[in-house]
Amino acid sequence: MAVIRMADGPIVTVGHVKPSRPDFQVVGAFNAGVAQLGDEVILLLRVAEMPLQSESGAVLVPMLDENGAQLELVRLAADDPNYDFADSRVIKGYDGSYAYLTSMSHLRAARSRDGVRFVVDETPALFPSGEDEAWGIEDPRITQMGDKYYITYSAVSSRGVGVGLAATRDFVSYERLGMILPPENKDAMFFPERINGKYYMLHRPVPKSIGAPEMWVAESPDLLHWGGHRYLMGLRPGHWDGGRIGGGAVPIRTERGWLALYHGADSDSRYCMGAALLDFDDPARVLARSRVPILAPEADYEVNGFFGKVVFSCGAILAGDTIRMYYGAADEVMARADIPLADIWDSF
Repeated sequence: MAVIRMADGPIVTVGHVKPSRPDFQVVGAFNAGVAQLGDEVILLLRVAEMPLQSESGAVLVPMLDENGAQLELVRLAADDPNYDFADSRVIKGYDGSYAYLTSMSHLRAARSRDGVRFVVDETPALFPSGEDEAWGIEDPRITQMGDKYYITYSAVSSRGVGVGLAATRDFVSYERLGMILPPENKDAMFFPERINGKYYMLHRPVPKSIGAPEMWVAESPDLLHWGGHRYLMGLRPGHWDGGRIGGGAVPIRTERGWLALYHGADSDSRYCMGAALLDFDDPARVLARSRVPILAPEADYEVNGFFGKVVFSCGAILAGDTIRMYYGAADEVMARADIPLADIWDSF
C-alpha cells in the first residue's frame, strides 16, 4: 500500500490548541470532520480537555450539571475502591460499567489554505449543551449539500451515546438540529446527495445483549426523521476488523460506486482504516470490501499517545486519483495521509 504520510508528522497537535478555560489542559485534538469552504480546508476537530489535576489524591472529572447547563468538576478519591482508573479514557464502576469520562470533548474549527498548515480557532465551534451532551460531543462528520454543511456527531452522557446534528454555512455560526438517533449509536454520516429521491446515512448501533457493533444504512425524507434501517456489513472474526467496525469518512462518489472508508478494530483494540464499495443506487449493497487495511498504525505518533495503536478517520477528500485522508492518531493528534485510489481498489 503506497501510503504517503506527511514528512513532518502530525498536522495538528495539542500544542496548537488553546484550552477553553485556564484551569483545563488539552489532551487531544483528533478525529476531525473535513470540509472544503471556498479555497480553505476546514477541520472540525474533536478537542478533548481535562481539568488540571491540582489536588493530591483526587481525580477531577468534567461534566455538565444535571440540567445540562453548567460545567462542573466532580471530585473522586484516587483510591476509591468503587472505581477503576486503569483506562486513560474512562473511569469504570466496580461492575465494569462506564461511570465517568476522564475528559470532555467539544468541537473546534481549524483552517488551512494548503491542507497541511492549519490555524486553530481560539474558541469552541460547538460546546456540549443539554442533558444528552453532559459528557461531551465527539467525532464529527461533515457532509456538504449545496451551500450548507451538515455535521453529525456523537452526543455523550450517562444515558449513552446518541447522534446529534448541527448545520452551518460558514463555520462561524451554527444551528443545532437535535438528536437524530438515540443511544446507543454513533459513527453516523450522511451521503452527500439524494439517492432515488431519499437521503441516506451510515450508522453504527451498539447492541448490549444480542448482536455486535456493526454498520447499518438508514434513509430519510428530510435528514431529521430516519427509518428504513438495513444491515450493511459486520465483523470478520480473526481479521483486522474482527472486534468492532464503524463508519469513517463521509462516502465519496467514484466511478465504481460509493467509496465508504471505515474503521475496524481487532481483539487487541488496534484500530485501522479500510474501505468498502457500495452500489450507487442501493447503498445497502456491498460490492467489495478491503481484505487488508488501507491505513494501519505504524508511525510513532500512531502507535504511542493518549490511546495508542489507533488511526481513525472522520473525513477525507478525493484529490484527482488520490484519497487525501485526515485522521486522528492515538486519540491525541491529527495527521494526513495520501492513498492512491488504485491501491484501495487493490485492497478488495
